[in-house]
Amino acid sequence: MIISYLRKMKKGQILEEVEIQGIAAEGKCLTRYQDRVIFVPGNQVAPGDIVDLRIVKKRKSYLEALPTRYHRLSELRQSPFCDHFGTCGGCKWQHLPYSQQLLFKQQQVEDQLKRIGHLALPPILPIEGADPTQYYRNKLEFTFSNRRWYTNLERDQDDFPPDALGFHIPGRFDKILDIEHCYLQADPSNKIRLVLRDYARKHQLSFYDAKEQIGYLRNVVIRSSNQDHWMVIMLVKEDLPQVLEPLLEHLQKEVPEITSLYYIINPKRNDSYQDLAPVLFSGEAFMEEAMEDLRFRVGPLSFFQTNSTQALRLYQITREFADIQSSDRVYDLYTGTGTIANFVARHAQEVIGLEYVEAAVADARTNSLINGIENTRFFAGDMKDLLKTTFLEAQGFPQVVICDPPRAGMHADVVHTLAQTGARRIVYVSCNPATQARDLALLDELYQIEAIQPVDMFPHTHHVENVVKLLRRPDTKA
Repeated sequence: MIISYLRKMKKGQILEEVEIQGIAAEGKCLTRYQDRVIFVPGNQVAPGDIVDLRIVKKRKSYLEALPTRYHRLSELRQSPFCDHFGTCGGCKWQHLPYSQQLLFKQQQVEDQLKRIGHLALPPILPIEGADPTQYYRNKLEFTFSNRRWYTNLERDQDDFPPDALGFHIPGRFDKILDIEHCYLQADPSNKIRLVLRDYARKHQLSFYDAKEQIGYLRNVVIRSSNQDHWMVIMLVKEDLPQVLEPLLEHLQKEVPEITSLYYIINPKRNDSYQDLAPVLFSGEAFMEEAMEDLRFRVGPLSFFQTNSTQALRLYQITREFADIQSSDRVYDLYTGTGTIANFVARHAQEVIGLEYVEAAVADARTNSLINGIENTRFFAGDMKDLLKTTFLEAQGFPQVVICDPPRAGMHADVVHTLAQTGARRIVYVSCNPATQARDLALLDELYQIEAIQPVDMFPHTHHVENVVKLLRRPDTKA
């Protein structure tokens, strides 16, 4: 009867008075109806809500739904602090107390390591919460658009211009929510954005149209450092000095806190800019971040963890788990700009960093140089092609390996070579516990999990970092 009923369930059907039961991966909430799992957007409901749901997608093993009526709100809820909550694509957990968010993230790590990796786990250490939980980011990117997303309130009024400077609406490449105040980055971030927007509207500068590929103003990237440096990168479609220079001069005058002001000409059909040349309009060529007694240069294209305070804690945990001895050779895979490599170098005989992006490797070498670190070596190339047995034989086998791959995790060939290094200890830093679990399962025959430490880098979102310490099992050979 249940199976027959489920087959009849269809898109658009209303399910009445369903209780939201928990939180799943990617920040979605879940419930079960007639033995069928239903996923609901996590910024629209909370565990404990009782709601009517409308089915919007039907899959073989699950359903997706949206709430249409709220019968009872969960006792877990709190009032969101941002006026854009529910429409903006970020900070989807503002309606949940931060202490509750941490519990959900801790559970997410455990569930994914067990469900995906089928791993034997030691007790997971309590998650490292963030402080502060607002204004914690050091980088934001906003988009100019002539296709503003109008909220229900704005649709009923006539005095809202069609141009917007803000964030993409989830699932829409062409619609931008105009942001008045964002709680992700400290001031003068909001002032910078509003000065640009208001000047552009006053002087009738054209905001970009992503569908028609026309318009002048495209994006603005705002970066800050814990040394009170501020970098702004304006991205425009073409080189029009007579338009761009007055805009940048006005911004510089209105926001004197800016220490580096760049622009980039982007004529492409997409918003990526890592392959384009930044032009320094005024100020310093780079910012500096400080971590303990180290300083790191951050340029307009440099990668740096977007929560500086929590990044320091993440690296300290990584260094503690690595337990590096003075005679150890350490490999730092996916080293980026060499932040972790330089952070641990003074504890090791040498550190070898591997990274795909050549510009990042150049930054890594510079960071070693300005900190007087002489025992690092960095190599650029695709990890699966670079990390081979021949490389290990030429450069020396490591005693400790640290890896911090992108969300997709490590290529299977990289995991295979990693197992052949014979390293006595591996520290795996991940921004995606799901792919981390997959990779750990491949290493499980040779390495046992010694410790697990989740770290929250992004309050009010479902994202969580996780650090796993692996020890080589006794009586195993490389």
